[in-house]
Amino acid sequence: MATTEDDRLFAMLLYVLSFPAPVLGPLLIWLLKRDSSYFVDFHGKEYFNFIISFAIYGVVSGILVIVLVGLILAPLVALAGFIITIVAAVKAYQGEAWKIPLVIRFLN
Repeated sequence: MATTEDDRLFAMLLYVLSFPAPVLGPLLIWLLKRDSSYFVDFHGKEYFNFIISFAIYGVVSGILVIVLVGLILAPLVALAGFIITIVAAVKAYQGEAWKIPLVIRFLN
């Protein structure tokens, strides 16, 4: 299925807007465009699966600070989340339906 320039732009904006507004920005785009664009719907689900998964990983890392493992894990989770967000934005703008690694699939 071919994607339009608008579809790719809105899918990229899901990820880019997550930096200033992690939930509200992507949620608005996803809710407004998910019915009219399969591509935006796919990336919206991927983004929210990603943010929920990495929130869980962050909480677990925070708890593991007690046993000192979290001192290493917490920064790694944050860095991985930042890098994955940038890579996902680039892939979305290139028109790829990229499945984010390390993500628990809550939304299908």
